[in-house]
Amino acid sequence: MNTAALSSVLFKNGQACGACFERQPSLIVTATDHCPPNPSLPNDNGGWCNVPREHFDVAKPVFSQLAEYKAGIIPIQYRRVPCQKQGGIRFTILGNPWFYQVIVWNVGGAGDVVRVQVKGDDKLKWTQMERDWGTTWKTSAILLGESLSFRVSASDDRDSTSWHVTPKNWQFGQTYEGKNFN
Repeated sequence: MNTAALSSVLFKNGQACGACFERQPSLIVTATDHCPPNPSLPNDNGGWCNVPREHFDVAKPVFSQLAEYKAGIIPIQYRRVPCQKQGGIRFTILGNPWFYQVIVWNVGGAGDVVRVQVKGDDKLKWTQMERDWGTTWKTSAILLGESLSFRVSASDDRDSTSWHVTPKNWQFGQTYEGKNFN
């Protein structure tokens, strides 16, 4: 529930997806979506997510922790904080035998991922994946039939390598758990 859609200035074309922010009063939210700008409205009257505004769009339960729900838009203070996550980094594999997507989520520490590499246990050497959008990464390298390892690099210049996260017979649509940042 403690998620937020961020304005373009904060979301950075999906690069900040997964980052954690502490908002007054000591409420931590994770960036999970983009709050699109509405250039047909002024920044102070409906265009809350317009550039150059820094805006968090949150669900009613989160907003209610900050102010009375009828308040609408309220000024807040915020700061970037490390993400505290339970368990390991999750890797959800989607796609088909010719195109692979991996959603990388539940990332501790910085929370936002800047690079993902994948390696198989047989033929596939360390291969750089390309960001598709937000926390979704893609590759056309053949992953089928390999036990997969992942190396995740966060925005704080730390790496986490999860060895043999999947079995050789992994399935599309399945989620696997690897090693998280401390």
